[in-house]
Amino acid sequence: MKILITGGAGFIGSHLAEELLRRGEEVYVIDNLSTGRLENIKHLAANPHFHIIIETILEEKAMEEHISRCDMIFHLAAAVGVRLIIEKPVDTIETNILGTEIVLKAANKYKRKVILASTSEVYGKNSKVPFREDDDSVYGPTTKSRWSYACSKAIDEFLALAYFHEKNLPVVIARLFNTIGPRQTGTYGMVVPSFVKQALLSYPIKVFGDGKQTRSFTYVSDVITALIELSEHSKAVGEVFNIGNGREVTINHLAKLIKKMTNSKSKIVHVPYEKAFEKGFEDMKRRVPDITKLISFIGYQPMVSLEDSLERIIAYSRE
Repeated sequence: MKILITGGAGFIGSHLAEELLRRGEEVYVIDNLSTGRLENIKHLAANPHFHIIIETILEEKAMEEHISRCDMIFHLAAAVGVRLIIEKPVDTIETNILGTEIVLKAANKYKRKVILASTSEVYGKNSKVPFREDDDSVYGPTTKSRWSYACSKAIDEFLALAYFHEKNLPVVIARLFNTIGPRQTGTYGMVVPSFVKQALLSYPIKVFGDGKQTRSFTYVSDVITALIELSEHSKAVGEVFNIGNGREVTINHLAKLIKKMTNSKSKIVHVPYEKAFEKGFEDMKRRVPDITKLISFIGYQPMVSLEDSLERIIAYSRE
């Protein structure tokens, strides 16, 4: 099967490409390298079934041509990371909404299945946890650019489901919860690679806010397995799935755990949100998925613990 991965030079996309090639698929990766990196996929270049296209997904004619050659699309290309979203809100909205529209339009012309990578951010400030796929989305005001990412990804979902209901385009929506692993960068605010780098360099480990906010972290191989199995499940079409891990930890605990595992002498310091991002910044206090639906469809269970995940990430970072 010929499979196209948008954003395939990114952290998750590169791991997905690697696994699909291992399974014998022919993989086409498209990435404009705005946040993706060639070094993430350089080890795949010698594989004759791997193809890299350096291009933006906003080029409509080119995207139609690429999609026409493939049997399925994993749409991962998006603006990611809180810092990038705050610094470049126009790019965030255009890449997420216009890019997804272009992908869906071309996919519909050739009736190619699309697996759309969404995010736990779509739940916004909803305080009802764990989050279930049919729970409400609660966002802050439009004056807070922090919520533009959540809203844009929600529109992506609405658009994908509209193509499914109105035009019978096969789509599957996967809401990812804090995926971690080797190749992830802390450049745009990703917490685990940021903490690991700070700990290894004996820099202060900077916890934003009071550190009592909680997250659930999922190792990238578990996420990739779920994405592929959902893409192969006929009854998953037209459905939305949380992909994550039910274990909830505070950011304070995460910082202490990474400090301990790296034998770091770093101090853990707390930085007010407004100094880290922008005045009046709003964050989600808890972000935990209900994965009951995913379990019922594909028998999903996270296989890699947080401690094992961190051990692998730390080893990778040391190299």
